[in-house]
Amino acid sequence: MSLVNELIEAGIHFGQRRSSWNPKMAPYIQGVKNQIHIIDIRETIKGLLLAKKFISKTVSEGKDVLFVGTKRQARSAIETHCAACQMPYITERWLGGLLTNFRTVRDRLKRLEELEALVATGGMKSYSKKMESQLSRELKKIYRNLNGVRAMTKLPSALVVIDVNREMNAVREAKNLGIPTICLIDTDGDPDFSDIPIPGNDDSMRSIDLIIRELTASVQDGKTQRQTSAATSAPEAGQDSDAPSPRRRSVRSRFRVDEIGGGLADDAPMESASAAPSAPVASDPA
Repeated sequence: MSLVNELIEAGIHFGQRRSSWNPKMAPYIQGVKNQIHIIDIRETIKGLLLAKKFISKTVSEGKDVLFVGTKRQARSAIETHCAACQMPYITERWLGGLLTNFRTVRDRLKRLEELEALVATGGMKSYSKKMESQLSRELKKIYRNLNGVRAMTKLPSALVVIDVNREMNAVREAKNLGIPTICLIDTDGDPDFSDIPIPGNDDSMRSIDLIIRELTASVQDGKTQRQTSAATSAPEAGQDSDAPSPRRRSVRSRFRVDEIGGGLADDAPMESASAAPSAPVASDPA
């Protein structure tokens, strides 16, 4: 089955009710059916292909991509696919300052390792029952909130976000640091907060799983390219592996489609999208 048909069967083109739309999403909307906005599937494919190219390029350079989706529909898909490709993720709650105060987050992860070592060695039993209960609650809380990023030793080079409205704190922190964002945005979202918007249904478990599956597949492609490059050439001396300087951030956060999106038609011709069946629409989304 082609990607276009999979997207349509997953209901990626069903937006929100007409009364709750964001006018900035007008370029991505094909029309209205039964008072529900219908998203242009061609725009979805365009954003998805562009995001895949960017993620593959980013990972091939040895950088990480952080996946964020705390809504119930996104948790299972993100945890499953990110664990398979070994990328950091957040699925419980976005802790304020996770990016802008990353050093403190790393301190909490060290605390998590200390508590896990106490449990593994049986040292927890040496405390009173009250203290043991407090330490157990602390362990569960830190594990629940930060387990997905415990292997993230530096700031990510990109964020993949499911539902901009729900993850606004994460998006704002990334914007402040100049970290590019790739967002699955429904018709009630604001595309201005995303560097690469993927217009689509962000409430359907099937559509979210499909988007995450495709993006994590690009992560694997990037890792393959990285291994191939490392095997054929020695790493360059003095290569910068840390977070970019503010000047570099501001430039990178304004990447353009023509810089990383060249050859979209070669990967998935838009003719296949336009030829795919689509739901009839009643009027323009004005």
